[in-house]
Amino acid sequence: MRKIFVLAAAFLCAAVSVWAEARCFEVPADTAGKVLTDTLSEVVVTGTRNETDIRHLPMTVSVVDRPLIEYSNVPSLLPVLTEQVPGLFITSRGIMGYGVSDGAAGTISMRGLSGGSGQVMVLIDGHPQYMGMFGHPISDAYQSLMAERVEVLRGPASVLYGSNAMGGVVNIVTRRMQQDGVRTDINAGYGSWNTVQTELTNRVRYKDFSSIVSASYNRTDGHRTDMGFEQYGGYAKLGYDFSPHWRVRADVNVTHFNASNPGTVSDPLTDADQSVTRGMTSLAVENEYEGTSGALSVFYNWGDHHINDGYSVLAGESPLDYRFNSHDDMMGISAYQSVRMFRGNRLTVGVDWYRFGGSAWNQYVAGERRGEREDIVNIAQHEVAGYVDFRQNVGTWLTLDAGIRIDHHSHIGVEWVPQAGLSFHLPHFMELKASVSKGFRYPTIREMYMFPPQNPDLMPERMWTYELSLSQKLLEGRLSYGVNVFYIDGDNFIMTQMVDGRPHNVNAGALRNAGVEAQAAWRIARDWSVDANYSFLHMDNPVVAAPEHKLYVGGLFAHGRWHVSTGVQYVAGLYTQVGDSPVQEDFVLWNIRASFRILDWMSVWVRGENLLNWKYEINAGFPMPGANVTGGLNFEF
Repeated sequence: MRKIFVLAAAFLCAAVSVWAEARCFEVPADTAGKVLTDTLSEVVVTGTRNETDIRHLPMTVSVVDRPLIEYSNVPSLLPVLTEQVPGLFITSRGIMGYGVSDGAAGTISMRGLSGGSGQVMVLIDGHPQYMGMFGHPISDAYQSLMAERVEVLRGPASVLYGSNAMGGVVNIVTRRMQQDGVRTDINAGYGSWNTVQTELTNRVRYKDFSSIVSASYNRTDGHRTDMGFEQYGGYAKLGYDFSPHWRVRADVNVTHFNASNPGTVSDPLTDADQSVTRGMTSLAVENEYEGTSGALSVFYNWGDHHINDGYSVLAGESPLDYRFNSHDDMMGISAYQSVRMFRGNRLTVGVDWYRFGGSAWNQYVAGERRGEREDIVNIAQHEVAGYVDFRQNVGTWLTLDAGIRIDHHSHIGVEWVPQAGLSFHLPHFMELKASVSKGFRYPTIREMYMFPPQNPDLMPERMWTYELSLSQKLLEGRLSYGVNVFYIDGDNFIMTQMVDGRPHNVNAGALRNAGVEAQAAWRIARDWSVDANYSFLHMDNPVVAAPEHKLYVGGLFAHGRWHVSTGVQYVAGLYTQVGDSPVQEDFVLWNIRASFRILDWMSVWVRGENLLNWKYEINAGFPMPGANVTGGLNFEF
């Protein structure tokens, strides 16, 4: 893989020598009517805090916008991201719901790094979202109702976002109302295995005031016994523009879900039930002038978890006499200001302060210790950081970007995090980018203090990523493609080893991953478009939930009252189990989504998934659902 990376680098660098002295041209507006991943003229906020043309960023960023999210008619955001973003894979175990604890799904994997290990960060409007003790995101909290679009940065984002962003970030940009008026949407559906999904959203804008209020209820019996899932969710956002240059916004999101873990097919569980409430709220004051922009924001995330790990009848176990309980929280203050000091320049300076932690305990509900509480951990830690990002245009054909972060953890100490990159703007709407960046992750409270093999002396995980990418738009913007290669060199990764006859967490792991990612989209005609993306991942040390090959090919037909899309996803070399007896899965999924507008204010929709009825597993021992169908109505007024 190193040879492949070097050859690809030589090829891309040769392109620079051919085109570097030529002037680039303005990129025409995107008229494809569908998400074009890594389009040259896309404006994003994830890679640099302030709105920036994606052409000037050395990072690889994919964007999934609101129309695609709406037409998917899926309550969770994550299935859409799995299809649309190369290099990203999200585990699943059923038709709806991911759950927590043993047997849970919803692990976000990016280039072989796992959100379940705290190596991939989820953001909501730039604010970190993860459990204060376990350090990983809770996938059932990320619902479609809140998202205007989702920006996925593949590769380290630690300079801007610190720990937990070493493998990349998924930034959910919340919804907004652009024009004055009132808009209400109601979506309700019913499908296989008594699955129900509902959503109500009201949006208001009156002069300088705007609001969004959403609520949802989802449930399913599941395709296996004891695999039910039920979820209540709500989101609200208020905004006010004091002037053309200053605005304030505040939001809150709460979701509660009840999930059951049936255990593996060979060893089913009884009474493995989970009751989880997750919430977040934030307040931000933003400014935007011609030469400068910035924001000051405060946020708070919290979670309450009540878990019965269940018991195995086949193993002769008895019902547990205790329940695991935990409360975690995370609060933070972030401030940044971006300023244009002279022509072609942009300097961003920011500071972050985070406090995270919580408590965990076993509550006895039966037996001699009934009513007793056994504490496991009660702790809080702090992180404070400052960062600088400098970007400079050289003429019209080159953008230089460099940044550095100094991050201090209250228990571990100081970490320096640099990154640098080049973006070449070439003729014929072509972009060539090269970057090198460091990623890091502090050990979580669980790894240091909770359950054997905890170790309070753990140090941060660290890695370097080297990346080259080439993208282009052709046919007046109707055809778009991009390809990138990367190499990851990491060490100090946390793993469990036997020390003095006992399992112990130690910084002994190494990471050597390399890969290729590609995407393309073509607006064939006014009503027809196709898109595709592919990723190949080579790992010296394979991990679960990181497929070697992932391919998605989709097509869209939109004419009059009809909107029909279909897609085929191919996954190969997916490890569901590693170690002495590794297990890999290959599968093909065919999905269809269609809607028809009956009236101006009412449409009917249908979604068919796994229509080939493929038998496969993503979580070992948890067979996935066969062919299934969900349909419903959508009202707009």
